[in-house]
Amino acid sequence: MPTSFHQSVIDEFRANEGKVGGPFEGGDLLLLTTTGARSGAARTTPLGYVRHGDALIVVGSNLGGPRHPGWYHNLLAHPVVRVEVGTSSFEALAVPAEGARREELFAHVVRASPGYGDYQARTGRQLPVVVLERAEPEGWEGPREVRTLAD
Repeated sequence: MPTSFHQSVIDEFRANEGKVGGPFEGGDLLLLTTTGARSGAARTTPLGYVRHGDALIVVGSNLGGPRHPGWYHNLLAHPVVRVEVGTSSFEALAVPAEGARREELFAHVVRASPGYGDYQARTGRQLPVVVLERAEPEGWEGPREVRTLAD
């Protein structure tokens, strides 16, 4: 269940085509909907993100807290997620980055948004870096009807 603050951000995001004010104003924000690891219920969380090619990168910073955020535990159990960015909504596969790939992506994130480096310095755990890979190409409308073998 989102906190009242998170719910207000979610509501504002959806009412304003992905734009929000307050501490997130002008930042890159998405809504990540995961499936609860234990409950199986849909859980939506507003998260900052960084683009890397066609992928979106999110970091399980939990503001530098001692534990990974709940959404991260959820996507480990159920990696197919729903992502809302601006007015787009799509299914994605959430893939935690590991090893050298994680280091490369985390450095990319910190260059774009230095606060994540501060969060990493604040905690004894390694912040998870997750790649959100779009499940279908942008603009894809599903399979077209085939009328003959020549189509």
